[in-house]
Amino acid sequence: MQNSKSSLAGLTVGAIGVVFGDIGTSVLYTVKEVFATGHVQFTHDNVYGVLSLIFWTLTIIVSVKYVVLVLRADNNGEGGLVAMLTLASRAVADRPRLRHWMLLVGIFGTCLFYGDGVITPAITVLGAMEGLEVMSPELTKYVIPLTLLVLFLLFLFQKQGTAGIGKFFGPVMLLWFATIAALGLLHIARHPEILWAVSPHYAWVFALHNPGITFIILGAVVLCVTGGEALYADMGHFGKRPIRLAWFSIAMPALVLNYFGQGALLLAEPEAVKNPFFNLAPEWATLPLVCLATAAAVIASQALISGAFSVTKQVIQLGFLPRLQIQHTSVHDKGQIYMPFVNWGLFVLIVLAVGMFRSSGNLAAAYGIAVTTDMLITTVLTFFVVRYAWKLPLLLCIGASGLFFTVDILFWSSNLLKLIHGGWFPLVIAGAVFLLMVTWRDGRALLTQALQDQALDLKDFLSALFIAPPTRVEGAAVFLTSRDGIVPNALLHNLKHNKVLHGQNLFVTVQNHEVPWIGMEKRLEAEALGNDCWRVIVNYGFKNDYDLPKALSLLREQGVDLNPMTTSYFLSRDIVTPTLGVGMALWREKLFAQMHHSASAAAEFLNLPNNAVVELGSKVEI
Repeated sequence: MQNSKSSLAGLTVGAIGVVFGDIGTSVLYTVKEVFATGHVQFTHDNVYGVLSLIFWTLTIIVSVKYVVLVLRADNNGEGGLVAMLTLASRAVADRPRLRHWMLLVGIFGTCLFYGDGVITPAITVLGAMEGLEVMSPELTKYVIPLTLLVLFLLFLFQKQGTAGIGKFFGPVMLLWFATIAALGLLHIARHPEILWAVSPHYAWVFALHNPGITFIILGAVVLCVTGGEALYADMGHFGKRPIRLAWFSIAMPALVLNYFGQGALLLAEPEAVKNPFFNLAPEWATLPLVCLATAAAVIASQALISGAFSVTKQVIQLGFLPRLQIQHTSVHDKGQIYMPFVNWGLFVLIVLAVGMFRSSGNLAAAYGIAVTTDMLITTVLTFFVVRYAWKLPLLLCIGASGLFFTVDILFWSSNLLKLIHGGWFPLVIAGAVFLLMVTWRDGRALLTQALQDQALDLKDFLSALFIAPPTRVEGAAVFLTSRDGIVPNALLHNLKHNKVLHGQNLFVTVQNHEVPWIGMEKRLEAEALGNDCWRVIVNYGFKNDYDLPKALSLLREQGVDLNPMTTSYFLSRDIVTPTLGVGMALWREKLFAQMHHSASAAAEFLNLPNNAVVELGSKVEI
C-alpha cells in the first residue's frame, strides 16, 4: 500500500512538472491582456465580472470537460488528439465517408498543434522576460535578445534529452505554483471580499450589461486555459488519477488565487495593469520572480517541444508524413526522442514569431485561434466516441457535447476577431503542415497504386521460380515490401543482376495500426511458403518504436533462426517521377517527389544494421 501511495505521489509531482507547465504560466499574461483591450473599465463590478469569467472558464473547460469527461476517452491508456482521432474513426468504421472527413478534421487539429508549438514558447518566455521592464524601463532593450538566447539554449539542449533535468521539472513547478499562490494570497488578504467573484452571478451580470465587450474579451480570457489539451495528451505518461489529483489539489487552486490576487491589486492600483503579475511581488522579489518565471516558461516550452516530437512520430506511423530522423535520448525510456528537423524547424518559426510580434501582448493577439479550434475539434470527436464507441443515449450525447460545443464556439468566434492582428500566423503554419500531410498521404496512395499495377503475386512467382531454381547461396535475405503478398522490386533486381537466391528468404511487410501499442505477442504474423521462404507481417501501433531485427528474432519460435552475421536486408528505393495525368496537380506531385526523396532512409527508421542493408532502386511514374 505504501508503494502505491509513493507511486501516486511521484506521478502527481511529475504531472505538475510536465502537464501543467503551459497552463501554469498563463498567469503571466491573461489578466494583462483582458484589460489591455481598453474595453474594460476599472470598476468594482467589472473586475469581479472578469475574475468570474476566468474562474468559470477554468472550471467548465478544464475541470469538467477535460479532467472529468475527456480523460475517460483513453485509447489503450493513451490520450491526445491522435489517440482521440483513432478512437473516433474506429467507432464510425462502417461509415467510410464520415470516417474520411473525420480523419481530415482530426489531422488538421494535429497540424494546429504545430502552430501552438510556435506561439507557446515565444509568448511564455517573452512574458517571463518582460518582468525586467517592471524592474527598470531601461532593461526593455534586453528583453528580445535575452528571450532569443534562452530559446536558442533550450532548443540546443534538446539533443541531450530531458532525462537528466526532467526530474527537476516537478519540484520547480511546485515552487512556481506555491509562489504564484502566495503572491495572490498576499493581495487577497488585503481585499478578502474579492473571493466573492467565484460566484457565476458576477460573470452573468457582466455579460448581460456588456454583451459586446464580453464577446471581445473572451479572446483574451481563453488564454487562461492554454495548455488544457496537455491534460489529455499526457495521460499515457502519468495516468488519469495523478493528473486529476494534481489539477484539483495544486494547479487550479494556485491559478485561481493568483488571478484573484491580480484582481485585488488592480482594484487598489489600476496603474499596475501594465504588468499585473510582476507587480504582485515586492520590488526586492522582482528579479528572483523573473528567474523563476523564466524557468517555468522553459519547462512549459520543453513539454510542448517534446510533445511535438511525439506527435510527429505518431503521424509518421499513421502514414501522413515521410520518415524523419529519430534519435533516442534515453536508454531506459523509449518515449524520449529527438527529431532534428522538427526541433530546428520549430526554432526558426519561433524566432520569426518573436521578431514579428516583439511582445507577449502582440503574441496574445496571435494566440487563441489554434487552441480554440483544437478544443472545438476535440469536442466533436468526443461526441462520436461517446455515441458510437460507448453507445450512450443520443440525447445524453447531444446534451453533454452541445454544452461544450456552445462554449467552444463562443471562444472560437471571439478569437476570429484576432485574425488580422496575428491570428493568421498559427493558421498559416497549420495550413502548410496540413498541405504537406495530405500531399504525402495522396502521393503514397498514387505510388502504391502504380506499384500495384505492375506487381506480381508472390506465391505464383515463387511457384514458377522453383521450377528451375536459381543458384542458392548461404545466408538469409529479408526483402521489404510495402504491400503484403506481392513480389518486392528488390527481389526482381537481385535475381536479374546477381542471379542468385539466398538460402532463407523472408518477404516482410511492416503494417501500422490505429492503436497506440501492439505487444510483442502480436508483433508477427508468419506463413511458410516452402523452399525456406516465409511471408511475414510485422505489426506496430502508432506509439511503438520500430526495431525490425528484434521483431524478426521472434521467428525462432517457428524454426527460423536469423544469424545477424549472414542476414542481408534488401530495400527498394523508388524514384518518383511526376507526370501530367489523373493524379494530383503537377506541383503537388513534384512536392511529393521531393518529400519522398528527402525522407529518412528506411534502414535507419527500422533500426537495421548499416552494414547489412542493400538498396536497389527503380523509377516509378505517378
